[in-house]
Amino acid sequence: MCALSFMATQAQEKKVLVAYFSCTGNTERIAKAIAETVEADLYRILPQKIYTSSDLDWRNARSRSSIEMNDSAARPSLADKKAKIENYEVIFLGYPIWWDMCPRIINTFLEAYDWTGKIVIPFATSGSSSITNSVKQLKLHYSNLKWDTGKLLNKGTEEAVKWSEEIINSMIK
Repeated sequence: MCALSFMATQAQEKKVLVAYFSCTGNTERIAKAIAETVEADLYRILPQKIYTSSDLDWRNARSRSSIEMNDSAARPSLADKKAKIENYEVIFLGYPIWWDMCPRIINTFLEAYDWTGKIVIPFATSGSSSITNSVKQLKLHYSNLKWDTGKLLNKGTEEAVKWSEEIINSMIK
């Protein structure tokens, strides 16, 4: 059995989900690479109202994303709650970095499910920010969750494949 197949088998035994939010496709591409690598299920976090390009205009203080990110209590509605988190032990959680943080819909997603006993592994994409502050804020606000080390994955799918292999490999040792 090759190492990758062994890791994928171990991932299946651990019941792994890759849940992600993506508006422009960057995070989605990375999420799909991770899910394929570890043979995990894939779940796209969708807002009830899809973001338009004008909603995402960070230079416009009145854009939807700007308004949400300036309100720490903002919780955009989810399109559905079908992630079935209860069926998984390990969840890779992907998102783009907005204003040096995760988009508020990630908070909505985290607050919509029972995360007891789950390992959450954040990953992100960004044009200019690191993942550090977003993970710090997530750990602060959701300290009851078991967080594993996250990673900013801007170098493409090869980086995502290598990183996810390392994560799964570290779980089976």
